[in-house]
Amino acid sequence: MTKTTGNHDGTPSALDNFKPLLIDVAVPLGSYYLFKEAFGMSTFAALAWSSVVPAVRTVWSLVKERRTNALAVLILVVNVVSLLLSFVSGDPRLMLAKDSGVSSTVAVGILVSVLLGKPMMTEAMKPFLVKGDPAREAAFQRLMSGAAAGSAAFRRKERVFSLVWGLVLLAECVLRVVGAYTVPVDTMVWLGSVVLVAAMLIGFLLSGGLAAGPMEDMLTAEVEAGRAERPAVAVAA
Repeated sequence: MTKTTGNHDGTPSALDNFKPLLIDVAVPLGSYYLFKEAFGMSTFAALAWSSVVPAVRTVWSLVKERRTNALAVLILVVNVVSLLLSFVSGDPRLMLAKDSGVSSTVAVGILVSVLLGKPMMTEAMKPFLVKGDPAREAAFQRLMSGAAAGSAAFRRKERVFSLVWGLVLLAECVLRVVGAYTVPVDTMVWLGSVVLVAAMLIGFLLSGGLAAGPMEDMLTAEVEAGRAERPAVAVAA
């Protein structure tokens, strides 16, 4: 018997959606204390080894999907570069600050994509709106292409969604950089994870209320409009 994940309609479950975040937070945090307390590693070495799992997961995701994901590639590149810089300096506080470097680079990338009219977060948001439904997929494409009456409003909300995430990640970056150089290292290891999770929750709440929720309503309305239009076309023919 084949084991399936997600909901009955084929869309990812809440656990599926949060699994990468749980891995990137829980595994490095747990492995840091394991390496330091159980194996007696230095603070720097424990931080370095605990950074490996998120990087490997990102690489594996890219290989598994067999397609280029701009956001994942950006995160991987920044992770690798900042990790190498940390090894050169040997500074555990720089190792902690490198996570902020990831957030800031991604945040800037997202904000620039909004200015260019190609919001980076759209691909991450789309599955939540479309839900694997062909009718919703078609309605989404009409709204994005400008063929639907509500296209302009839909595209505005699309930009707001990415804008919210860009600003939230930028704020998270600032907090973690300040903490990396002012808070004791052992404290910042877990506090940084708390800041990250809090930023994600704020991002989900704000982007959902300001953009994703209204976009879902517009998408549903467009689906209904498309269904109402088809009988009218059939009668005219």
